[in-house]
Amino acid sequence: MPIDTPPQKAPRPAWGMVALLFVYMVLNFADKIVVGLAGVPIMTELNLSPTDFGLLGSSFFFLFSISAIVFGFIINRVPTRWVLPGLALVWALSQFPMLGTVSFATLLVCRVILGAGEGPAFTVAVHSVFKWFPDHQRTLPTAILSQGSSFGVILAVPLLNWIIINKSWHWAFGALGIVGLVWVAVWLVLGREGPLEPKPVPGFVAERRPYARLLLSPTFIGCCLATFGAYWALSLGLTWFTPFIIKGLGFTQEQAGWISVLPWIVGATVSLTAGVLSQAMLARDFTTRAARGVLGAAPLVLGGLLVMLVPLAGNSALQLALLIFGSGLSGAIYVVCPAMLGEFTPVTQRGAILAIYGAIYTLAGIVAPYVMGNVIEGASNALGGYMNGYRIVATVLIMSGVAGLALLWPNLEGARMRRAAPAVRAA
Repeated sequence: MPIDTPPQKAPRPAWGMVALLFVYMVLNFADKIVVGLAGVPIMTELNLSPTDFGLLGSSFFFLFSISAIVFGFIINRVPTRWVLPGLALVWALSQFPMLGTVSFATLLVCRVILGAGEGPAFTVAVHSVFKWFPDHQRTLPTAILSQGSSFGVILAVPLLNWIIINKSWHWAFGALGIVGLVWVAVWLVLGREGPLEPKPVPGFVAERRPYARLLLSPTFIGCCLATFGAYWALSLGLTWFTPFIIKGLGFTQEQAGWISVLPWIVGATVSLTAGVLSQAMLARDFTTRAARGVLGAAPLVLGGLLVMLVPLAGNSALQLALLIFGSGLSGAIYVVCPAMLGEFTPVTQRGAILAIYGAIYTLAGIVAPYVMGNVIEGASNALGGYMNGYRIVATVLIMSGVAGLALLWPNLEGARMRRAAPAVRAA
């Protein structure tokens, strides 16, 4: 074998690092949600059309994917201990210009910069966590880490909404900048690099595989397609869900703040359940095809079917329930795909592969908010525009889930990769 077998138990500080990185992801998604939460005040103050606001939502993702890929290769060589606070510092500093009088152009540029800083965040955090846990223990910590997104919204929305109502939307951005600086300071004191890195064995060459083979593998393609659909729904939740509640269904800003938490509570429950269930299935000798592939992709199809019923629902409460549960079910795919890719990707290439995967599926964040804005602006009324937009969401979810069910076979992928690239003894 080309590398030493890593320890079979996570080192003692592992869960402490998970806790710090969980907070990191909480901040990451609080930064994302603030524009959607303050969408109506921003559109009113800056006199934005739905298309303009859709462009603002999309702008966050303009450099998101490019930055994710660049940092994916960087973390193959640079310790994540130093990359993580550097990224968080960018997030914090990009919030402060909104404290003053701001134009649409300034807000747009700051969101682009924030997106460039946040693009690599989940990839870097997952890569960092994988250095603390062996393969069979990674699903649950990945699930917890991914729930930083949900808890970022659950915890931040009531606080940010209070600031928006009682102070201004400008101070909501400023508060996030201050908290980001605090996290950077804490990480610099407590953050550490995980020890579960492969150690070369004398006489063997480090294991590597051609990137083309990794990127063209069915499981990699399936993960990209399946998570693209999930992220389509997520990016609309970040940008358009609160404006939909206010302008489409007629709720107040205060009411919308509390309602906006509900999809993330459902998403957190789904993802954590998926993480626990996946790990339990693996312990009972289910294949990773079942315990990861099917478990992640099937909920996308079911969720899409529920969202397809939203325009047919007879009242706003039922519409919200179908939309919340339908979009929330897609959260399982975020838990299982990094672990599936880690099954057959050499550790020395894992950071780049996870980053490229993230860069591809988050392209949905560029397309979805802008499409929704155009659909709303082209409709005869706001509610009809939202309903047409959610029909598109349902179709994307179903198609992405079917693609995942067809392509996600990580157990076969790993076996095929090992046969194609046996250990090589150094000359």
